[in-house]
Amino acid sequence: MEVYRIHHPLQTDQLPAGPVVLAMGFFDGVHRGHQAVIQRAQVEARQRNLPLAVLTYDKLPGIVYSAFPAGVHYLTTPERKLELLAQQEVDRVYLVDFTARFGALSPQAFVDQYLVAMGAVVVVAGFDHTYGPKDVATMARLPFYAAGRFKVIEVTEQSAGAEKISSTRIRHLIDEGQVQAANALLGYHYQTTGIVVHGFARGRTLGFPTANVAWDPAERLPSVGVYAVRFWVDGHWYPGMASVGYNVTFGEHNQKTIEVYLFDFAANIYGEHVKVEWVQRLRGEEKFADVAGLVAQLHADERAARQILA
Repeated sequence: MEVYRIHHPLQTDQLPAGPVVLAMGFFDGVHRGHQAVIQRAQVEARQRNLPLAVLTYDKLPGIVYSAFPAGVHYLTTPERKLELLAQQEVDRVYLVDFTARFGALSPQAFVDQYLVAMGAVVVVAGFDHTYGPKDVATMARLPFYAAGRFKVIEVTEQSAGAEKISSTRIRHLIDEGQVQAANALLGYHYQTTGIVVHGFARGRTLGFPTANVAWDPAERLPSVGVYAVRFWVDGHWYPGMASVGYNVTFGEHNQKTIEVYLFDFAANIYGEHVKVEWVQRLRGEEKFADVAGLVAQLHADERAARQILA
């Protein structure tokens, strides 16, 4: 997959010449709804024997218009998004740096300076996708701006149960720790990344040595609790269980940590870049009366996690 990083204004000599089928969207999470858009574009691309290109953005467009006091936490960083797009067999990604100048483009200017300039002969997006002010930059109006220069395909709402599959819904599930439900909407297991750093080494004294993971602050963490996970390090996946929390058994006002206990694993992995794949929540964080109670619960957690991951 070829990746073209674009800063406004677009220089057409940055891109390969020739027509493409173009899917567009922010695609945070590249969830099952997004996958339906990309797969519909893939059908068009194969029928026409053309490259499948995706137009997406490096950051949430909303940050150029308003403040986010709590910060912005993505389901997928740009790097993870590119990895998932490659799995969808996309040929090219046009990754646009979403700046205030880019965001100020009128819908017509966006169509002329980007979609047409990129050589799009078919443009595919979700029914609710916008490319400017919500009242005028709608999919219903895109054929007007296209003026016959490309075909427009609007993909209908994708739902699970009675609700739309959306990044907003998945973020809410992650925030509540409902990673199993989130995974069902994503179509894969949710992942976060980080680096293994030194912690307080309490787990080692309890018989549960853990990898303390310093996470990427741009990523969205599941809520406080204990989870069955898979852990990627040094090119391999390992089963384990992870605690997201504040170690409340050992006092108040502790910092939030991610600690991962890997089953049947013994290696020095400090400083390694790792991934955590969140499979299922086991329980919330609990404050135990004594260490013996905590250890007993950890053994129960391990048995449950091993069964889930088997």
